[in-house]
Amino acid sequence: MTHTQVYFPKNRRDARFRLQLSSLLILTFFLLLMSTTGTGHAAALRNAPGSFSEIAKKVSGEVVNIQVVTTTKVGGQGFQQFFSPWGENDPRNDFFERFFGPSTPREYKQNSLGSGIIVGKDGTIVTNNHVVENADEIKVLLKDGKEYEATIVGRDPNTDIAVIKIEPDETLTAAELGDSDALEVGEWVLALGSPFGYEQTLTAGIISAKGRTIGAGPYDDFLQTDASINPGNSGGPLINMDGEVIGINTAIAGVGTGIGFAIPINMAKNVIEQLKSHGEVTRGWLGVSIQSLTDELAEYYGAKDKKGALVAAVTPGDPADEAGVKAKDVIIRLNGKPVEDHRDLTRMVADIPVGNIAELVVLRNGKTKTIKVKVGKRDEEQISGRDGTGKSAPTQNSLGIQAEEITPDMAKRYNLPETEGVIVSKLTPDGKAAESGLQAGDIIKEINHEEITSMSDYNRVMNNLKEGDTISMFIRRASAGYLVVNIKP
Repeated sequence: MTHTQVYFPKNRRDARFRLQLSSLLILTFFLLLMSTTGTGHAAALRNAPGSFSEIAKKVSGEVVNIQVVTTTKVGGQGFQQFFSPWGENDPRNDFFERFFGPSTPREYKQNSLGSGIIVGKDGTIVTNNHVVENADEIKVLLKDGKEYEATIVGRDPNTDIAVIKIEPDETLTAAELGDSDALEVGEWVLALGSPFGYEQTLTAGIISAKGRTIGAGPYDDFLQTDASINPGNSGGPLINMDGEVIGINTAIAGVGTGIGFAIPINMAKNVIEQLKSHGEVTRGWLGVSIQSLTDELAEYYGAKDKKGALVAAVTPGDPADEAGVKAKDVIIRLNGKPVEDHRDLTRMVADIPVGNIAELVVLRNGKTKTIKVKVGKRDEEQISGRDGTGKSAPTQNSLGIQAEEITPDMAKRYNLPETEGVIVSKLTPDGKAAESGLQAGDIIKEINHEEITSMSDYNRVMNNLKEGDTISMFIRRASAGYLVVNIKP
């Protein structure tokens, strides 16, 4: 048999050899890379979820369904103005009540749902404040179907956290609390709760963002997730891949779908412990009005990267004043930690125990200065200035107003008609401001004919009010344009 040999020209043989050699080198490099980074690849594979069933089995018994009954009064607005010729109990009155409303206010029982996390084997449960704040009755349903009456141990509206307690027949399994500071954007998380009353519902997603501000209160620092969160999930856990609670599901975006927010568990831990021990939360207080730095302010004060909080005003007699902090100081560090902005400083100070010494590093006239301040107690009901006569001015809390400064990001995100100023972020339903017609979302342009362009303006004007003053607010409302709201004492 004749064998035919095939020969490639020399240049082609060389090219083939070079190709084979290159392929061998690439394969060798790849194998070497795999061997030297095996730990990282193993971690990546471990974190890639194939199934969430084992985590669900581990944590499902730590999550409860909360059923709340509240009493509301409705009616009494229209028909009571008219005299009934047939007598109070005549059935013909029902016809008129359909059009004018009932003649006297009527009480109705209203049911609502939420979720909770068992944090104590003795039946201690954490949930959202808004789930239980107006409750007449609270029932807790465990995974095994057992139902218990619950009582409120303590509530903290500022962080929307509440602790309730049941008296179980047996020792419960408490959830493991993780480290929310260690989370990274893109990590897988699970939400577990009772959306729309469907108990033990598990949804999955990732951490979409950290440090979100959504206008919920002075300590906004939310985790954002695309794990599905719906009404009824409130108070339930956000869970990492180790089965640890790293957040408390609290809110959903008002527009769009797929965006939910959770309170970081590291923020909640201190609040939970204080509510368990004392039934309330005590926070640190410096006595300063602060604001974040704009590009222009940062350049003017020599603050790098817009980091720090500008002191707009110092309350006379409060801790910062006694320690020597001055208006126009820029606080750049607190107890050795950098201060990002005014919200960051507010949260950091709040976590310092009352009576402790806080070390501030401030920028003053282009130079750094260290100031030690003995931290006072933040009185949530009496945060205001005084008029110099010993009389307290009307406080924001007594009026029921919570306001915050509009940032460019906020204006863009919520399509606000203004890009600067102060917006009403929250109102107490039975507060004087709400009763006078002020609404959340109103942009405050003037107070008693004084222009309001920042929180420092707002605090200055509010703090200068005297007891008995009528407050005239010139506002802009998205649905109605410019309006005046008069808040009477």
